[in-house]
Amino acid sequence: MRMKVMRIGASRGAPRLTSKGGAETGAGDFLNRIHVGDCIAELSKLPAGSIDMVFADPPYNLQLQSDLKRPDDSKVDAVDDDWDKFASFEAYDNFTRAWLLAARRAMKPNATSWVIGSYHNIFRVGTILQDLGFWVLNDVIWRKSNPMPNFRGRRFTNAHETLIWASRDQSSKYTFNYDALKAGNEDVQVRSDWTIPLCTGDERLKDSGGKKVHPTQKPEALLARAILSASKPGDVVLDPFFGSGTTGAVAKRLGRHFVGIERDKTYAAAAMKRINAITPLDEATLVPFLSAREAPRVAFSSLIERGFIKAGATVTDIKGRVRAVVRPDGSLTLQTAPKGKQPGAQVVGSIHKIGAIAQGQEACNGWDFWHVEDKKGLKSIDEFRSIVRAEMSACA
Repeated sequence: MRMKVMRIGASRGAPRLTSKGGAETGAGDFLNRIHVGDCIAELSKLPAGSIDMVFADPPYNLQLQSDLKRPDDSKVDAVDDDWDKFASFEAYDNFTRAWLLAARRAMKPNATSWVIGSYHNIFRVGTILQDLGFWVLNDVIWRKSNPMPNFRGRRFTNAHETLIWASRDQSSKYTFNYDALKAGNEDVQVRSDWTIPLCTGDERLKDSGGKKVHPTQKPEALLARAILSASKPGDVVLDPFFGSGTTGAVAKRLGRHFVGIERDKTYAAAAMKRINAITPLDEATLVPFLSAREAPRVAFSSLIERGFIKAGATVTDIKGRVRAVVRPDGSLTLQTAPKGKQPGAQVVGSIHKIGAIAQGQEACNGWDFWHVEDKKGLKSIDEFRSIVRAEMSACA
């Protein structure tokens, strides 16, 4: 469903650009809207404990003292907007503490928060996060593959920004979609350094005159990785500095609700128009990845009961060096003499115990270790378990 701007303004409080196009289940009155106004004031109006994930791109307090020039004396389109200007570090710290406290009140106990910044502000933000009770989980380096050069040649090129990922409390049981991320990364753990290009091309919002709508628009790929890492379909994602609406656009596409707060009406209107054009992905592509720890438990004996493996069949390791006989109760009898045992000695136990004994190890994942032979060759017993799990999930 396409989003529609239902109205600008509301009967009470600050104006809100209203949307009907986010995830559909359980949408509250504050969801899938851009609340136009001061972020701290608008945060205080949100229901306490209503937010699953925060992505915050606050002012960086760049402290530019004058125009930034290229070697040819042309002016760089730098961030010199009033919203990025603070009278002192103390004023910036007070602002940071206030919005973080307001956001923390709105977060669920197991929610997490992402805050992105540069060297100008991220260390101050990190200190305040910890002072307020947030628990830092990771700092992630966004490495820009196409950074703006250092025109004066007096410093290194600023080629990265830092994201701090933190749970609301040390004891929070936060969402981290580890297995799904690993599966999408060629079965390798995703690292804390992400190489993603700056927002350019068609993704960059521009006005009728071809000028950038927002000076610090973040790439959708960056938001997608954060949202896919730390939330689930149907979750509520809050962005208290909504800007050009990247968080809302990506959240909608990925089947999440969004809550945006933006004080600049021009930015808010451009963001709403952008989100209106987003079509959510098909629900089938957003079904949460089921990790082995979350999957229904399947007993090896159930494979025998279902006829996938017959009692009396022989199972082996992948190289055929170790052999065991399947018993009707789901245990195995080891045929190959383990280390320290005389040939012919009978050892009986579970698929895990017998696999460990056969290798002379303390533990073994029997589902990965044991195989049966069919017409096409050796087949892992875990393949049969997957079939049973799929059937169990379909009946749930």
